Amino acid sequence: MSKQHKSNRYVRFAELAYRAAQASYPKYRRKKSKKTFTQPQLVACVLLKLYLNVSYRDCEEWLGATDRVCQALELSTVPDHSTLNRTFQRLTEIRLNKLLTHVLADMDVKETVSAGDSTGYTLSSASAYYRTRSGKSLRGWVKGAYAVGTQSQLILVARASRRNSPNDAHMLAPLRDGAQSYACGDDWVFLADAGFDCQAVTDRDLVPPIRRGGRLVAPDRKARADLVAQARLDGLFGQRWKTETVHSVIKRKFGGDIRSRLKQRQNREPLIKALVYNLHC
Repeated sequence: MSKQHKSNRYVRFAELAYRAAQASYPKYRRKKSKKTFTQPQLVACVLLKLYLNVSYRDCEEWLGATDRVCQALELSTVPDHSTLNRTFQRLTEIRLNKLLTHVLADMDVKETVSAGDSTGYTLSSASAYYRTRSGKSLRGWVKGAYAVGTQSQLILVARASRRNSPNDAHMLAPLRDGAQSYACGDDWVFLADAGFDCQAVTDRDLVPPIRRGGRLVAPDRKARADLVAQARLDGLFGQRWKTETVHSVIKRKFGGDIRSRLKQRQNREPLIKALVYNLHC
């Protein structure tokens, strides 16, 4: 294949984002809108901006210099950076989850094993060296919790939380129940670490029980510990580490910080990063 016809990852990302946005958004917001751009075009541009991990102004300049991406998005002119910013403000959590569902449905994802874990995103883009030298402490973070399919390594479910706690028990049910929609067969299991240990654990969950006081007393918790130990020996529980790979890819490529300043928008960014990651894969 010649280089001229070789698939470009930016063009491919733009096409996938545009197709998902077309399936999730009406063409125009209002009946009497200016109709300079469609909603799917603007949403795809915002997702591309987050994929590039650049500012709105830089994204505007980048689009102006990239004919193939504009052609894939059917853009006759490039949207202004302020227009892209307003589009981002309208990306609600409901809309983002709908986009994520359309992307996964388009890829026909089916999993026999899913794994859940969370990661923290800082509220400052300052480097760790600067924070250490300046003596400023970390002011907090936004937590992103993801359910990942171990075969496809795609994010099946994404949730955001502002609880500054290592315990993720409140995220177990939303992640597991959402991931079960993509289960293949009756042998589907959900893997998670001890931070997800709670009363919501079911027979399909492989979650190590926390040893309170250094020991296990309840028979059901002892039985679960034996199941997890056997899963470790079989190599099944080791599949949970693929969630760490997903976290690493997201932070290296799309940034490990939250750029929004309003709390309402900060909770959206872990969901957007999950959507962008799936489109990237």
